[in-house]
Amino acid sequence: MTEPAFLVSIPEAPVPASGKAEWFSGADGATLRAATFFPQGPARGTVVLSPGRSEPIEKYFEVIEDLLARDFAVLAHDWRGQGLSARGLPDRLRGHAKGFKTFISDYRALLDAFEDRMPKPWICMAHSMGGCLAMLVLAHGETRFSAAVMSAPMLGINSGGIPPWIATPLSWTMARTNMAGEYVQGGQYDPLAQTFVGDALTHDETRYDRYQAQLRANPDIALGGVTWGWVDFAISACAWLRKSRGVERIQIPVTLVAAELDNRVLNPDQARIAARIPKGRYVEVPGAFHEILIETDPRRAIFWQAFDETVDPVAPKEPLISPNASD
Repeated sequence: MTEPAFLVSIPEAPVPASGKAEWFSGADGATLRAATFFPQGPARGTVVLSPGRSEPIEKYFEVIEDLLARDFAVLAHDWRGQGLSARGLPDRLRGHAKGFKTFISDYRALLDAFEDRMPKPWICMAHSMGGCLAMLVLAHGETRFSAAVMSAPMLGINSGGIPPWIATPLSWTMARTNMAGEYVQGGQYDPLAQTFVGDALTHDETRYDRYQAQLRANPDIALGGVTWGWVDFAISACAWLRKSRGVERIQIPVTLVAAELDNRVLNPDQARIAARIPKGRYVEVPGAFHEILIETDPRRAIFWQAFDETVDPVAPKEPLISPNASD
């Protein structure tokens, strides 16, 4: 029997008020974790929040508080293979994947499972790998969203200097052998031993340390390096988005917020895809590293300004004065 779903709470990052975790079934019956959060008053709508690679729901507690303060309900989830969702390999630390179609099916299963409970309009919000997968969902015809805002979406990956003409066929071949679940060369690491300086994900050490404390509180939510299967998935997903006309059929406003000093994903690919979306927009945060949402306050503020500009027209704030009020 599966134990009840839960959220990891520590003094530096308590679970936001009203937060409730639960399990739902992925496309093939896999047990996946999601959590709902509701503002104190009426909700303007729901933000469906999708983390990046290796990130559990808990990392986004501050972001969820920011959304609740904007009067949005939030539906956050752990992707298959990370957080407390089902892992693809017996070794929980291996970041593994088998193509992107299962992720798309899982995401649709998430929306189906919570559709009757989460108020509309819906806003799609995602970071890094989550942004890639959310973009794939939108490009495959998902129409339940009214707007989307992505933080440093993985629409092109930094291959560490290995040219694409080598990385693409090599990962494709390795992912189709008995090496698919093995770490890429030099890819194994202990997520609990990462350092602020070594990671270069944010300029905010306090926010970085807070996440490391969450991992130490429950190492089951941690994830390590990537396998050949994951690299093949990432390269093929980005290639699909570059080539597919589905991106050009996305009809909602979509804002891609990039980090100027990103060393994980490629900003030119973000800018090119934003230009292909009819209502697409590209915003770059000066001086930011990849993790914009745990960056310093001034850099985070640029993201939140772009978020508000995108979602306010489709999910208006409650007017201060009723339109029917007397003069």
